[in-house]
Amino acid sequence: RTVMALVAPLRLPARALRAGISYRGGSGARRARRAAAPAQTRHRATADGSVAPGEDATAASTATAADAPPTPKPPHVDGRRSYSDVPTGLEDSPTRRLVTEEQLASFRASIADELLLAPLTKGGNLPFRRLCVDFGCNVTVSEMVFARFLLRRNPVEKARLRRHRSEKLFGVQLATNQIVEGVNAARLAEEAGADFIDLNCGCPIHETWKRGLGAALLKKPAKLERLVRGIADGTGLPLTVKIRLGAGGSEAPARQLAEAVENAGAAAVIIHGRTKEQRYTRAANWDLIGEIQRERGIPVVGNGDILTHYEHRDRLARSGAHAAMTGRGALIKPWIFKEVAEGVEWAPTPEERVEVYLRLCSYFKEHFFTDEMGHSRYLEFMPWHFGFFCRYRPLPEDTYGAMASEHPLLQTRLGIVAAAEQASGADLPRMERLLRCESEEAHVRLSEALWDADGSLDKALELFETIANDGSLERWEAEAAASDRDNGMGGGDAIRG
Repeated sequence: RTVMALVAPLRLPARALRAGISYRGGSGARRARRAAAPAQTRHRATADGSVAPGEDATAASTATAADAPPTPKPPHVDGRRSYSDVPTGLEDSPTRRLVTEEQLASFRASIADELLLAPLTKGGNLPFRRLCVDFGCNVTVSEMVFARFLLRRNPVEKARLRRHRSEKLFGVQLATNQIVEGVNAARLAEEAGADFIDLNCGCPIHETWKRGLGAALLKKPAKLERLVRGIADGTGLPLTVKIRLGAGGSEAPARQLAEAVENAGAAAVIIHGRTKEQRYTRAANWDLIGEIQRERGIPVVGNGDILTHYEHRDRLARSGAHAAMTGRGALIKPWIFKEVAEGVEWAPTPEERVEVYLRLCSYFKEHFFTDEMGHSRYLEFMPWHFGFFCRYRPLPEDTYGAMASEHPLLQTRLGIVAAAEQASGADLPRMERLLRCESEEAHVRLSEALWDADGSLDKALELFETIANDGSLERWEAEAAASDRDNGMGGGDAIRG
């Protein structure tokens, strides 16, 4: 009874218990039963029909399995492209680089002093990039593409390789942490028409981080260098690398990371002037960006908190960076590229802004088509864009130029401007109030109105006026005032940008 009480919780097989074999789990129990069982004899039939004892079944099967040649494992097929010349990423790799020095020099010259459109999750869709090109953007980058899913022919990732014929210099941003994967995906992007490849080493979003992608690559500079060298050696396009100042809260790793990217042979390094932990809560450190540019021979593209043409001008001059990049600035006002090219602010009227938004709607219709599915896809994007459009405020240099230096964080500046407008009690036209409304319900209504206008500006303005005067505007404004949203520029940017 005592023995049973001790062994019952372990549920030992009775045969193993009699053989004196301890329990080691499910597979161990099966081995114990086989060892304790008597040898099984297989019988064979003789020519006269009688039965004669045969060989031990277990021994025979074991001998046969040992003598038989191993069965080759069939190759795993997941739709990937394989190349025999993919490099290893080691410094002494015998593989000759596919991209030439002439290509690198030409690419670096083509982006000098430019304001690049950043790779934007959801926001960097083809219709929006096309709109930015209309306003003078010369360098565009796709949404982030997961290389692994692209190689498996995921239709969403494949669609992100598409470029519009109006895009002058188009890059595809890849997220990967493996050389072979990155090279194969880069070559697919090249076949699709990309002019350069950008490696994402800065995305702070958890879905990317947990896969060891994006900002997670910043934790080990030596590993990052091998990855960049392998991809740069294996693709025929210039490779840029987008990093942050560090993976944690410290900006100390930034110099080492930039050095690793340069040593690996990248065409340029794009530095978002914040760490992964800072997300969008701190002002971009353009002073550190400038120090890195002076220390390194590789072109540095600075990124962060550019909303006006004079900020682009002053930050390039102060840092000496090769070029600049904007993300949220373009989402708020796609005409920022026009301002940079002309060196003056363009302060569009409400009617002119509606015309811009109507043009984007027409590009979505052309991209997604006008059937029910196209309309559904459109509504996944256009209200989201209105979440940034509503933040637009005119910021003339003579009034707000000094503020750009005193309060460099983008959302801080817009918050100060909004507070000053509210304190002044200025009576804004209803159309202006409608375009500044932060309500998501309002954004859906405005998106639907643009769709129903069917390309007619007069019809769109008529529908907007109807919405502004049907009593909804006051309710939306009251809801926004009661909320604790930081002028729409708080945590949402950490996800969207």
